[in-house]
Amino acid sequence: MGSHARTLGPVTATMLVVASMVGTGVFTTTGFLVGDIGSNPAVLACWALGGVLALAGALTYGELASAIPENGGEYLLLSRIYHPSVGFVAGWISLIVGFSAPIAAAALAFSRYLAAVFPGLPELPVSLALIAVLSGVHCLRLELGSGFQNALTIGKTVLILAFIVGGLWLGSPARCLEPGSVPMGQALFSSGFAVGLIFISFSYQGWNASLYIAGELRRPERWLPLSLVLGTLLVALLYLGLNAVFLAAVPAEELAGQLEVGHLAAVALFGEGAARVLSTIIAVGLISTVGAYIMTGPRVYEAMGQHFPGLRFISGRVQGGGPVRSILMQGGVAAIMVATASFDTLLTYTGFTLSAVAGLAVVGVIVLRFREPDLPRPYRTWGYPFTPILFVLLMLWMMGHAVVDRPAVALAGALTVGVGFVLWWFFERGRSA
Repeated sequence: MGSHARTLGPVTATMLVVASMVGTGVFTTTGFLVGDIGSNPAVLACWALGGVLALAGALTYGELASAIPENGGEYLLLSRIYHPSVGFVAGWISLIVGFSAPIAAAALAFSRYLAAVFPGLPELPVSLALIAVLSGVHCLRLELGSGFQNALTIGKTVLILAFIVGGLWLGSPARCLEPGSVPMGQALFSSGFAVGLIFISFSYQGWNASLYIAGELRRPERWLPLSLVLGTLLVALLYLGLNAVFLAAVPAEELAGQLEVGHLAAVALFGEGAARVLSTIIAVGLISTVGAYIMTGPRVYEAMGQHFPGLRFISGRVQGGGPVRSILMQGGVAAIMVATASFDTLLTYTGFTLSAVAGLAVVGVIVLRFREPDLPRPYRTWGYPFTPILFVLLMLWMMGHAVVDRPAVALAGALTVGVGFVLWWFFERGRSA
């Protein structure tokens, strides 16, 4: 594994977590939750439980990241914990499902929201241009890419906070506690609550983002766990605040079943002109989301290229810049997805397979505790072993519902895994020859 200069700081690591998580999901999910669950307090509880799940993952990943502070993400970790084939499949999933598909989905959503601000903009060229420009920024200079990313994410966070404060000031916060058509106790154990948690977990994906820059982060034993936890906590609070605004702004019966809940809330609070303001906030946020994925994903492929001769072509860097070839490869895959797939298809495809990879990594904390008890662990998982067990149980519960409710998505995930094992066999044979 090649070594890299540790030039990135804790602000960049934390902002990567925030940028990777906050996309369109939080602005489009709650209307369906209100309709399916039937209780405003239970809807907020569902978002809070999603935050607990993400935080449990972040607390657990912190131990792995501080003990093995190198670039490569789950590829590196699962190769060491289980078998190189499992790690390779995780790396393959990262390319297709973990980063390229979310980049494409976020780029498509960006062009859609930007077209709401500037009607008539062609969506496909705008999506492709966003991927090309941000890929170029992260190729050229590491400091330029990280500084640009930090500024965008801080700007996004400030805009969302302003929206939350204004929304709670002008709305009716008491609506958040209205019981609705279903008692809260009954709503918490309903199938609607379980399915809602699946969709909420999609909105929380990205809580592990700083793991991918572990090899370039200063004092990773300290800042990696802290960035994972702080970033996840900040997003959980933002999500709860946003959903409180949605519920405070619009009566439950008008919100139920609606997709564009953010738009409805903005219009109710600030008038018809507010739709463009909200679209601008979301568009700015999506720029930072795409940038975060472009920054983190290529570190995985670069690590794979350093291990497999057949993939060495993707591991090159320019002086002072990022992994150029990996960035360009990822950008090309994302561009193909933009041109050939829809936003909704890409979004549903990502969740199931990524949940399986994250679950394996979290279990890996327990495996390493038994197999390598003397491994230096600057940070140990808070609440161990209950924290990783809680994460895995909730993940299995959600994946079980996903298999039942969306078998086609589960099948697509299984096929992706199968292709990954075939590719591992091919490249491993080339390495052994």
